[in-house]
Amino acid sequence: MTVLIPRQSDATPAAYDAATLAVLHAMEEAAEKHLDAIRPHNTKRGYANDWALWEEFHGWLAERTGHTLPLTAVTRGTMVGFVVWLDTVKAAAPNSIDRRITGVTVTLRGRGIEVPKAVTVAARQALKPLKKDPERQARGPAAAVTPDQLRRMSAAAAAGLTGLRDRALWLMAFGIAGRSAEVAALRADGITLVSQGLDVNVPAVKGRPPRNVVVAYGKNPDTCPVRAWSTWKAAAGITRGPAFLPIDVWGNVGGRALSSEAVREIIARDAERAGVAVRLTGHSMRAGFITTGRRAGKREEKIREQSGHAENSPAFWGYIREADKWTDAASEDIGL
Repeated sequence: MTVLIPRQSDATPAAYDAATLAVLHAMEEAAEKHLDAIRPHNTKRGYANDWALWEEFHGWLAERTGHTLPLTAVTRGTMVGFVVWLDTVKAAAPNSIDRRITGVTVTLRGRGIEVPKAVTVAARQALKPLKKDPERQARGPAAAVTPDQLRRMSAAAAAGLTGLRDRALWLMAFGIAGRSAEVAALRADGITLVSQGLDVNVPAVKGRPPRNVVVAYGKNPDTCPVRAWSTWKAAAGITRGPAFLPIDVWGNVGGRALSSEAVREIIARDAERAGVAVRLTGHSMRAGFITTGRRAGKREEKIREQSGHAENSPAFWGYIREADKWTDAASEDIGL
């Protein structure tokens, strides 16, 4: 029986001398720089967001396993786990998950990390049944919470210390237009009560710069972030350290900060308890602040200062367009 042994290609690096390898390496670097230079800015921003989610997934995984994996440890297991996490924890739409796979893969390869084809094939195999699910396909951006929904959530909040914490948490998230990770990172000693309301230091999270914002007293005591924070702080005896802490079934307050996932779960759970028709997530508070502020006539630059969005952020301007949709509508008062 004849045994066929593939002949080594003359194109493999092992067949080249040192000078040729040096030129090829320089050409590879030049090609990468050129491709990066012509890549659209929005694509680069998208890849950066994909990588931030990859980092968040690893943090979530570390909380459950007690061990932090290197971000470069890309295997079938980690990539499929990433897909499942995006689907179940982040409630991402399948098409969005598909783009995240690409973004993480491109970023890893740009950092010199080999991503075997079997890894991306396995990830998209895990994604395939999700794309056939109509409910998952209907997923979209986080619903922006409204003041009426906040009032309903406040009325339905749990009794005792847990209810005080939860109300303070999502009202603070709304008041600072904060991401879940930013709310989780807030510190009691970074929140100062002043005559007009609260001076809040929002810590740096995932490479985003810190910012200082102000949260004014609300007219409605049930949805006032300032009163809610002061009540929770006094009841829990917090003076410094994490602003929001876990509470066990016996009402004991823990010492470690809540995770960003716990922040999202509290918001989603309280919205469901209140019978809010749409599914609210951690991002709903941030989106809700922007749309509510815009409809109340607040200036764009003041809203952006609160939320920390860049001036050219597509997400920010998407919220503004949503808020302005019925303002001087093109179909209004045209003689119909």
